[in-house]
Amino acid sequence: MSALFEPLTLRSVTIPNRVWMAPMCQYSAAPDGPEQGVPTDWHLSHLAARAVGGAGLILTEATAVAPEGRISPADLGLWNDRQQEAFTRVTRFLLGHGAVPGVQLAHAGRKASTRSPWQGGAPTGPGEHGWQPVGPSPIPFSDGHPAPTELSAGDIDRIVDDFAASARRALAAGFQVAEIHGAHGYLIAEFLSPFSNHRTDEYGGSYENRTRFALRVVDAVRAVWPDELPLFFRVSATDWLAEDPADDREGWSADDTVRFAKDLLAHGVDLLDASTGGNVAGARIPAGPGYQVPYAARVKAETDLPVGAVGEITRPRQAEEIIASGQADAVLLGRELLRNPYWPNLAARELGSAAARWPDQYHRAV
Repeated sequence: MSALFEPLTLRSVTIPNRVWMAPMCQYSAAPDGPEQGVPTDWHLSHLAARAVGGAGLILTEATAVAPEGRISPADLGLWNDRQQEAFTRVTRFLLGHGAVPGVQLAHAGRKASTRSPWQGGAPTGPGEHGWQPVGPSPIPFSDGHPAPTELSAGDIDRIVDDFAASARRALAAGFQVAEIHGAHGYLIAEFLSPFSNHRTDEYGGSYENRTRFALRVVDAVRAVWPDELPLFFRVSATDWLAEDPADDREGWSADDTVRFAKDLLAHGVDLLDASTGGNVAGARIPAGPGYQVPYAARVKAETDLPVGAVGEITRPRQAEEIIASGQADAVLLGRELLRNPYWPNLAARELGSAAARWPDQYHRAV
C-alpha cells in the first residue's frame, strides 16, 4: 500500500490521497467590468484537468477578498455574487470527479497591482486597470514598486471582515476546504515579518503584535466556516534571511513558524501549508529538489498540526518518501502539475497503488 495514496480525513472531509494541487495564479480573468475576477472557461478547464488526473485536493489560485487585494488586475476574486456563481460550476465538476475543492483566500498587500508574468510582472498604475497598494508599513517591496499606503486600524478591521465575507461566499459556492494565504510576501506575511512590518501600534513590534492580524483573520474565517470543514493556512516558513550568514537583516524565521503553528492550531486551523520566501526581494534561496520540505518536517516533528510540503517535488518515489517517513501529511504540487495534469494517476501506477481515478472515458489508455 502506498502512503501517498492513503486517504486523509480532516474534520468531516476525507481527501482521497495525499497528492494535492497547490494554488497557482493564472492571470486570466477580466480586469474590469461585470466579469472582473470571475472564473472563466480557462479556469474551469485548468482545474478540471487536475481533478481528472487524480489530484485528491484542488486548491484554486490566490482568490482576492477585495478588488485591491488582487496580485494583478487579471486575478480571480470572491467578493460578489457573479464570482460566487461562477465558482459553483467549478466545485460541482471537481466533486463529480472525486476531488475535494478548496479555495485560497488572499490579499496581495504591497505586492498588488502588477502585470502578469508574461507581461513582465512590473507594477501597473490606475491607467492600466491598476490601483494604489496597501500594507502594514509604507515600505515598497522592491525598487520600482510604489510605497504602499499604510493601513489604519479601521482598514485592518475592514480587511478582516472581507476575509470572513469571502469565506461565506466560498461555502455557498461549494468549497469544502478554505485556505488563508499568509505566505509569499502578500499582506498577511507582510504583517508577520519584522522585515516589512515597522508599525509601532498593536500590530507591530513584538511577535504577538505581528501575528495579531493573521490570527484575527483566522478567527473571523473560522467563525463563519462550518466546524465540520477544515481550514488551512499557507505560510512562508522563512524569509531566508536567518539562513544567510552574510545578511544581518531581521525577518520571519523557522523558529517563528513553529511557534506560530501552535497558535494556529489553538485557533482552529487544521493544516499548515508550508512554503518559504517571497517577502524579501533578492533573498538568496538555495532552491533544489525538495528544498522546502525540511521546514514542513520541522513543524510536523515539533507540533501537533498536520502539515503539507511543497517545493520541487517532482518524482513519485520522492513524494512517497516524504509521506512514508512522516515529514509531511500531504504534498502540494505546482509546476509539475502544470506540466502533467495526470501525474497523480501515473504516480499511483508507478508505486503499485490501485488508487488511480481514471475516468471511464480514458480507460482504453490505461
